[in-house]
Order: sequence, then C-alpha cells, then structure tokens
Amino acid sequence: MFNKETFKKSVKDNVKTLYRRTLEEATPQQVFQAVSYAVKDVIIDDWLATQKTYEKEDPKTVYYMSMEFLMGRALGNNLLNLMAYDQVREALEELGFDLNAIEDQEPDPALGNGGLGRLAACFLDSLATLGYSAYGCGIRYRYGMFKQKIENGYQIEVPDQWLKDGYPFELRRPEYAKEVKFGGYVRVEMEPNGKMKFIQENYQSVLAIPFDMPIVGYNNHVVNTLRIWDAEAINNFQLDKFDKGEYHQAVEQENLAKTIVEVLYPNDNHYAGKELRLKQQYFFISASVQAAIEKYKKKHSDIHKFYEKVTFQLNDTHPTVAIAELMRILMDEEGLEWDEAWEVTTKTCAYTNHTIMAEALEKWPIELFSKLLPRIYQIIEEINRRFIMEIQQKYPGNQDKIKKMAIIYDGQVKMAHLAIASGYSVNGVAKLHTEILKNQELKDFYEMMPWKFNNKTNGITQRRFLLHGNQMLAAWVTDHIGNEWITDLPQISRLKVYADDEKAQQEFMNIKYQNKQRLAKYIYEHNGIEVNPRSIFDVQVKRLHEYKRQLLNILHVMYLYNQLKEHPDMDFYPRTFIFGAKAAAGYRRAKLTIKLINAVADVVNNDTSIGGKIKVVFIEDYRVSNAEMIFAAADVSEQISTASKEASGTSNMKFMLNGAVTLGTLDGANVEIVEEVGEENAFIFGLRSDEVIQYEKNGGYYPMDIFNNDQDIRKVLMQLINGTYANGDMEMFRDIYDSLLNTKSSERADTYFILKDFKPYADAHRQVEAAYRDEKRWAKMAILNTASCGKFTSDRTIQQYVDEIWHLDKVQIETEGQ
Repeated sequence: MFNKETFKKSVKDNVKTLYRRTLEEATPQQVFQAVSYAVKDVIIDDWLATQKTYEKEDPKTVYYMSMEFLMGRALGNNLLNLMAYDQVREALEELGFDLNAIEDQEPDPALGNGGLGRLAACFLDSLATLGYSAYGCGIRYRYGMFKQKIENGYQIEVPDQWLKDGYPFELRRPEYAKEVKFGGYVRVEMEPNGKMKFIQENYQSVLAIPFDMPIVGYNNHVVNTLRIWDAEAINNFQLDKFDKGEYHQAVEQENLAKTIVEVLYPNDNHYAGKELRLKQQYFFISASVQAAIEKYKKKHSDIHKFYEKVTFQLNDTHPTVAIAELMRILMDEEGLEWDEAWEVTTKTCAYTNHTIMAEALEKWPIELFSKLLPRIYQIIEEINRRFIMEIQQKYPGNQDKIKKMAIIYDGQVKMAHLAIASGYSVNGVAKLHTEILKNQELKDFYEMMPWKFNNKTNGITQRRFLLHGNQMLAAWVTDHIGNEWITDLPQISRLKVYADDEKAQQEFMNIKYQNKQRLAKYIYEHNGIEVNPRSIFDVQVKRLHEYKRQLLNILHVMYLYNQLKEHPDMDFYPRTFIFGAKAAAGYRRAKLTIKLINAVADVVNNDTSIGGKIKVVFIEDYRVSNAEMIFAAADVSEQISTASKEASGTSNMKFMLNGAVTLGTLDGANVEIVEEVGEENAFIFGLRSDEVIQYEKNGGYYPMDIFNNDQDIRKVLMQLINGTYANGDMEMFRDIYDSLLNTKSSERADTYFILKDFKPYADAHRQVEAAYRDEKRWAKMAILNTASCGKFTSDRTIQQYVDEIWHLDKVQIETEGQ
C-alpha cells in the first residue's frame, strides 16, 4: 500500500543523498529525479514479486522485438498504474510542489519515432495490465532519432540528449551482458562424429549491456520489463597503443560500440549508413536471443521444446535477423541438426507486417550482409535454398514464382520474405491492410501458405491517452459510467445514452474548450502565435511521409486563404490548422513540405486583412508528451492518407477516444472506425483503395488535366512557383510542384493522388464547417466518437495475439500485502 508520509521522507532523503541539498535548495530537475527514485522504490517491490511469480509458475513468455519503443514520460503513467497518482499529488502539494510541473521535467525517452514504436509501447502496457509474461527488446539510443528544431521554417536535426541528467526509471544490468560479433570469416571444422562445426574468426565484437525499464500493469502488481541494450567495447581502452601514440586505434573498440547505439534510423542513403543500420539490428537481436535462451535453460534441459515457453514477435522487418540468429545458436552452440533447429525456429518466430509500401520492406545488398554477418548469411542462404525447393515442388517450372518469393534474389537479401518463409504467423494491423497484403503485395505467399496469415487490428492504451492525457474527460466518463472502462474499454459504449442529452453535451464540449485553452497556451508559449480556442482545431500530427499527405492539407489551407482574399465578406467559421511531424533526416521532399507549411503559416498568420479566420501552427518536436495535450484539444482528426497506403494508423484512434471527429479516406483503421461510429459521424472523402490500386496498375490518371481545367487548383499550384510563399523565390518549392505535375522527371506525376482527391477533400471540409456550426449535432458526434472507440484498445489487440498466435497463460502476482 502507498504510504504518504513514507513517500515524503523518501523524496527528502533522495534529494539529500543524490545532490547533497535540502528540498528547498533543489532544482526542479533534481526534485523530479528524487520523486522518480521514490516511485521506483515502490515499483521495485512489485517487480521482484512479479519475477518470483514467473519463476514459480514458469509461464510462456513473449519477447516483443522492436527497433522502436516510443514510451512517453514514465512518472505520471507509473503513478496512475500504481493507483497512487492522487496521493502523490497531495504529498507533493504538502511539500510545496505541483505534480504537473514535476512531470514536465521528465524528458521523453528517445527510443522511438512513429506509430510503430508507440504501438510497441501500448502493447507492453497492455501485456502487463492483462497479466502476461513479456519482455520488450530494443536499443538504448543515446540521442534518439533527433530532436526537431524549426529554424527559418526548416527542420533542423539536433541530438536528443534525453540521458544528460540520467534516467531514474532504468536499471543497468551488467551481469546479463552478451557478446555480439561482426565481420571476420567462418571456418569449418570436422568433429570426430562427422559433424561440421562452424567457427567465426577474426571478427570484431562489442558487449551488449542491458538496461531494464519497469512496465507497470494497471492496479495488478504486475511489472514486466523493457530491456534496451547499450553497447560497450570489450577491451575498453588499449593503453599500449595509446603509449605508442596510436591514439585513434586506442579507442577504436570504444568508437565501434558508441556508434551502434547513438541514433535511431541513421541516414541510410549511403553505404556506411546501411552498414550501421544492419549492425544495430543484429546487435540487439543477437543479445536478446542469447538472453532468452540463457533464461530458458535455467529451468529447462531440453532445448527442442524452447518454443513451448518462448515466442518471438518480430515488429516489422527490422528484427527478422532473429530467425537466422536463433538457428545459429541452436546449431553452432546447442548442437542441434538443421531440421531440429528449423522446427524450433519456425514454431518460435512470428512476424507483424506494418507496411504496404514496397520500399519499406527491407532488402540488404548481399555484399554488405555477407561481409558483416558471415555466419548469418550462410544460414539464410540455406533457408533460401530449401525454400526455393518447396516453391519448385508446389509450382514446377514456374520461374516467376521464384523471382517473386525467393529470400535471396537479384543481389539482395529480402527480410520480409525471410520472415514469412520462416515464421509461424504473419499478421497485418488493420482489416483492409491484411486484405491488401493477401491479395496484392504478398499474394504469392498467401496462396502458398494461407494458414500463416491473420489480422490483428492495432489498438492504443486508454490509460495513457485518456486517463493520463485528458484527466478532465476521464473524470467525466467515470462520473457517468463508472471506472470499468480503464481496463475494459468497450464499457465506454455506455456513454451513448448521453449523446442526445443537452447537459452532457454542454459538459463534454466545455471540457473540450478547456483542453483547447491549454493547447492554445502551449502554442503561444512555444510558437508565439495566438490562436482562438473557439475556432475549429483541425489537427494532423504523425510522421511526415508523402503518402500521409500533409501536402494535401497545406495546399487546401492555401486554397481557403485564396477564397478569403477574393471574398473578404464570405461567411467563414474560424479555423486553426495544427501540424506536428518529423521528417526522416534524408527525406528531402518531406522536409520541403515542412518548410512549405511554415512558409504558409508566416503569410497567413500575419495577414491582418483576414481577421484571424485562419491560423496555421507547426508544433516543433512532436512527441508523446505534447501529443497527449494535442489529442485532448482536437475537434477534427485529419486521417487523409492515400487509400491503400496506410497500414493502420493509430493517431486516428487516439483522436477518436478524445472526442475528435475523423476527416479521412477509407484507409487503414479508418475503415473500422467508420464501421464503429457510423459514416454519419465522420467525414469520408476521396478515392477508395481499389480505385487507387486500379490506377496504379492500369494508368489513366492525368493530373495535368485537373491543373488545366480547375482554376482554383491551378492558382494554388502556381503559388508554389511564383514566390507567393517564398519572398519572391520561384524555385524554393519547385520540387513539390514538379512532383504533382511531373514537368521534368521520369517518375509518375502525383503518385499519391493529391490533385485527384483535392476537390472531394475541400467539399468534406465544407461539411465539417456546416456540422460544427450546429452545436448540438457536433457535440453528439463528438460524444459518439468517444463512446464508439471500445474496439480500439490495445488490450483487445493483445488478447487476440494471445488467443490466436502466442497462447500465453495469465499470471496473478502474489505480493506480501495480499
């Protein structure tokens, strides 16, 4: 049980021990650290109890392997899940501190970037809350992907120094360090029994040191572990070389180790970047697989039954090298024959596909792969040889099938093909996405092994994105229907009876207004832009990629601005367009889109003639902590990807949970959102996925025809090259203009159908405005969105993984107080 007085004493003692200061002398960061260590003390009791229970009951464990875990701040979330939030707030008030201000001292751990990493974080929360044994396995990036600064409208990448003050919620575990080997060559020895032994020689190696973070389940004393690996040199510092003046060689090992864990997704537009990415992937996978086998062997003598107690879920193609690494350890270190190792591996590894975009399915040049991971490459070659034999047996003489399905082909190692051929499950992350995989991108694999394919529509954790992120709305929901929704989100459908209730509508919209005021204050403090909380907050926050069509959004803002300039007296409901997004460091056009958004903002926000009717805001360094605030304040959720391109999207679910109405295409999970809430409570526009796929296959779309025949669109596009938003510079946005009309390059024009969908999108916006003017109608739509999101909890997704893929057993933690 939480004891307030003990907690207060612990905070004071921590300040004294850590900083040799009294509480009154401590800086806000020092108080945050002291509070966090006091909370960690409470967590560790449950963490120990959880491990004891797992040791006793020996449940099957899932290792969720992911390049990214976008965790968000831990302090507030941990307090909520420990059921200690209110007591800690009171205790801190008595000490003269505000819990919100202390939470703001915590950096967001820079361990992920987009939806893939946030999904992994939601899944860990749900696994702990549902009481399943799980490890998250990833990398302890020192600087994350980057911290985004906006300078002169451009994205500038700077290191994200989230570890500079130390991170109180991690625990260094050097006793579980693992060696990971790169390069060299493989020597073969014949053993007396005639068996071949493979030995890697002349390699470089690093030490993988695990740092464990607690993942606290909600009100159940379960604490699982996120294990992130840091790299250290095996021979840290070579004094003999230093003494000879060979300073660079003296620290060579150290530099190799440091480089591996410095950044998430290093730019791979060049050979060195590709090599570093592959090193990162093998580094955390090899360490995690070694650790999983070591843990299994402590209690079990028969490695042949490894899959009965362990399953590896590969979150996209990045961790696919786990398949070959498991084979390597089983054969080279545990002495299994190929067929025995293959049986264990194919019953252990399962693969989640997160993309329909062919370029995102990883492929590695053979030359790079075989040089960096010689033994792993040998194993993949043999998997490929046997798989091609299977294809030939099933489709005799069909060379086309081999070309489409081989794991190694055209000088490349294809990681998605390896995952599908070697895993026991392949899942998509939304109903539409899975159907497209089966019928389009992975059709040949589906025809050959249909039993492997299944769908697991993504979900989000309501505990972070409502209970913590929108505390006023969470309290309102609990007042109306009780608190069961916190662990059973479908219960939230009981709010539907209030959708037509005038008092409930007013309360709901008043909470929304207060959240809009909070975000307006944040925008003013960070951007210096005054926005009107009574305007429509129209929001698009997500990774910046052309298929997500932030460009369509900002071109439409330019169109609205033109309308206002031409018709100053037109009836127009004020709108605030809010963007937040990082573009990958090497993605030139995405970065230019950020510049365009900011350039339009500069012109529009400073034009007094439009009376503040449009404001455009780009929120710098979009991350989990400011996302919670943004979702709570949004009226309109922009989910406008080109149909058939978005696997799922989960920001759509977070907006919906917080009472925002979806404006979107029928893509990804939008399809299922509309099924749940009804098309009358969303604004759907544009091409459908089958229409996009038909155009891509057969052609027939000519954006120049739209440009020639629609003067509104033509005017917007000409503004890209006439200097309107570039202080007269006609070339600044030329690349965006060319991409839409393809006046010069050989690539297809308007790949993502922006001009095709432009007028339907503008029409959908007019419908949004009409609906928003009808206050009762809008309030009803907003309440129904919150009330209809029960399906989209990560608790449901995880339960489906457990029931249909992993087959784990629930565990109840026995604590001393029980």
